Amino acid sequence: MYAVFQTGAHQYRVKEGDTITIDKIEGKAGEAVTFEKVMLVGGSKLLVGAPLVAGASVQATIAEQTRNPKIIIFKYRRRKNYKRTQGHKQPVTVVTIGKIKA
Repeated sequence: MYAVFQTGAHQYRVKEGDTITIDKIEGKAGEAVTFEKVMLVGGSKLLVGAPLVAGASVQATIAEQTRNPKIIIFKYRRRKNYKRTQGHKQPVTVVTIGKIKA
């Protein structure tokens, strides 16, 4: 069985036992979270929401709170003596999918 759910501005296709990285949500490692915005549930029978599947949810456990690798932002204008360097590390949450309720 698999499901498509939304958290933040992103949608994820998951099945039970998957480990995914999502935008940061509040909580500590080991806490349980439930995603209620389920758009599709697949398996032996396909349930498609308009836009959400009523009564469906995805239960998950927070594995860790971490940050993505650093990206470098470099701005440059030739012949103008203009250089700017900036770094960014996006905070993310790693979750393990437990159960999909349809």
